[in-house]
Amino acid sequence: MKRLTWVAAATIALALSPLAHANEAAIRKGIAERLPDFPKIDEVRSTPIPGLFELRVGMDLFYSDATGQYLLQDAHLIDLKTKRNLTQARIDQLSSVDFASLPLKDALVWKRGNGERKLAVFADPNCGYCKRLERTLQDLKDVTVYTFLMPILGEDSTKKSKAIWCAKDNATVWLDWMLRAKPPTEGASCDDEALERNKAFARKHRITGTPALLFEDGTRVPGAIGLAAIEERLKRGGSKG
Repeated sequence: MKRLTWVAAATIALALSPLAHANEAAIRKGIAERLPDFPKIDEVRSTPIPGLFELRVGMDLFYSDATGQYLLQDAHLIDLKTKRNLTQARIDQLSSVDFASLPLKDALVWKRGNGERKLAVFADPNCGYCKRLERTLQDLKDVTVYTFLMPILGEDSTKKSKAIWCAKDNATVWLDWMLRAKPPTEGASCDDEALERNKAFARKHRITGTPALLFEDGTRVPGAIGLAAIEERLKRGGSKG
């Protein structure tokens, strides 16, 4: 299912939430009767369209009428006047991570220029898309990149992550491997519990794949997006507040 800017979404929610409560029981009852195997609905909210309600199941969004008879799946709600994707705005809100909450001590760090702009990445050393993203990141200017090693692709990923994390200059070893295919040297030992903490943080925030990018404005993006998209997000974060 498709994953769905958050100030506007929150404002709409506050204005319309009483309407959702009035219909929530009927919607839940209707869905349960017609779709007994439908997953647990975590939240029911109104939308700007009268009679249309948002159903949140984890990070997935569905839409229903007031009785739970009709269901829209994999649908995006678009405000044609403003050209705003309200579904995507809601997903951005749900998936946001406070950048200040990141345990930066558990990340590899490298920077370009003055390092003023900040970006965090969750990555696996054996992830092909992570390698593609790492090449893209080298074209950024005035940025600090925090890489959280998240070995999820098997035993070799864990071995490589430990070797990289325990290296004396771990950021250089990371870049050597991701950009130049120079394998990390195993043997050095250190406290590698950071890797488990990274995976626990990822589970808490439902980061299930690599790469995952986290920006200063709280938004996150899954996958190896292009340079222009990264720049746009960095500018948005830099203008926050």
